[in-house]
Amino acid sequence: MKIIHISAECYPVAKVGGLADVVGTLSRYQSREGHLVQVVIPCYETNFIKENEFETVFWSQVELGNFNFPFSVLKGVKNDLDFELYLIAIPELFDRAEIYGYKDDIERFLSFQKAFLDWLITVNDKPTIINCHDHHTALLPFMINYASKYVALKEVPTLLTVHNAIYQGQFGFDKLHYFPNYDLSKTDILQWNGCINSMAVGLRCARAITTVSPNYLNEINYSGNGMEMLFNQVRYKSKGILNGIDIEIWNPETDSKIAYNYTAENCEVGKSKNKQKLCKTFDLDPEKPLICFIGRLFPEKGADLLCEFSKKSLSEKDRELNILILGSGNRDIEEQLTDLVSEYNGNYNVYIGFSEELAHLIYAGSDFLLMPSRTESCGLNQMYAYRYGTIPIVRSTGGLKDTVVDLDEGGCGICFNQASVEDMIKAKNRALEFYKEEEKVITTRKSGMRLNHSWKKAYQEYLEMYNLIIK
Repeated sequence: MKIIHISAECYPVAKVGGLADVVGTLSRYQSREGHLVQVVIPCYETNFIKENEFETVFWSQVELGNFNFPFSVLKGVKNDLDFELYLIAIPELFDRAEIYGYKDDIERFLSFQKAFLDWLITVNDKPTIINCHDHHTALLPFMINYASKYVALKEVPTLLTVHNAIYQGQFGFDKLHYFPNYDLSKTDILQWNGCINSMAVGLRCARAITTVSPNYLNEINYSGNGMEMLFNQVRYKSKGILNGIDIEIWNPETDSKIAYNYTAENCEVGKSKNKQKLCKTFDLDPEKPLICFIGRLFPEKGADLLCEFSKKSLSEKDRELNILILGSGNRDIEEQLTDLVSEYNGNYNVYIGFSEELAHLIYAGSDFLLMPSRTESCGLNQMYAYRYGTIPIVRSTGGLKDTVVDLDEGGCGICFNQASVEDMIKAKNRALEFYKEEEKVITTRKSGMRLNHSWKKAYQEYLEMYNLIIK
């Protein structure tokens, strides 16, 4: 089977969040199963791209309204990714420092999708299936089905994987001229709530849909950011497949990014040594329980609650815990969290930005990982935490509900129901009481480390979906 994954991100080439991890790991596992897997993303200015060698396999111009943008398709010459990596280079649109966040993002990713199809129609060996990821590539099924230029691809099935339904890629009909010539009788397919909605178009036109956890599929049918009715209409061709994690990269026994390697058998020693290094780095007391947060600092992740949560948790005289935050995002949230450092020095610290090395050390050295997400389509951080013997404290939503079972129900995590400071404080208090029971903590850590969250089951479910829609 020849599988193409087309996405805005792919680890380790270009990463903002979990989308990159999923695309990179899923592709690698499918390739190891014996399939020809190609990953196509834009050519950004990332360190990976600068440090690796590529060859040009195609070049042309992509039309976008009245503009023509030269582009080239680059193929990775040597890498250790296990899959074939292709980059679409459109210098005027993608030679920038960031992946997202520009006023012309619609133009950027529309050009990326059209350039991809312009290249693909010249390739003799057509893919067995194209797996599109999120709204950045969700217009592809429409263009394949209804644009005259791409009629040669009409029989290639497409699957849309929804990683996050909050971001839908909406834009006005004033940009309709960006589209290739298509069957005008199909214009209604583009319309959702008075505008063109990339996600809605993909849901309607893809042969099948997957979400990144079963519970998230259920949730978006009644809380789908304005698209509940459409998610219900396409439920017949949808399936929730729980993401996995790369257990080779995320392995405390071999991880070169942590201070001391360990297994479930000696996790108390291993975590203690990593905690000592982590606390020394951030001026925290290693004798106290350490609660950490890793993620994007946006309200959807509950990051706007962290400031008040930290102040209330550390307002007591004895300050019986430490709090460490790693992330970036909303400027106001970043500033609020940073301002607390001087007030709670010795018990609190924050690292604004993202560091893959630091993230690994935090998973290895912290006692608890806090995830107060308002929405979490799957969540990978809780799985990483388990892998390193760190106990997740999560709001029961989306994939967190699929993966974290509360201590009181025989599980290895602490769950709460509302994305509120009050519920977070109650969960924190439970964690601190539990922390005092040393033997139970060690047993729970070991049980969490032995949970199986690998991609093995998930990638097989994807292959089953591919086979169903091909038949």
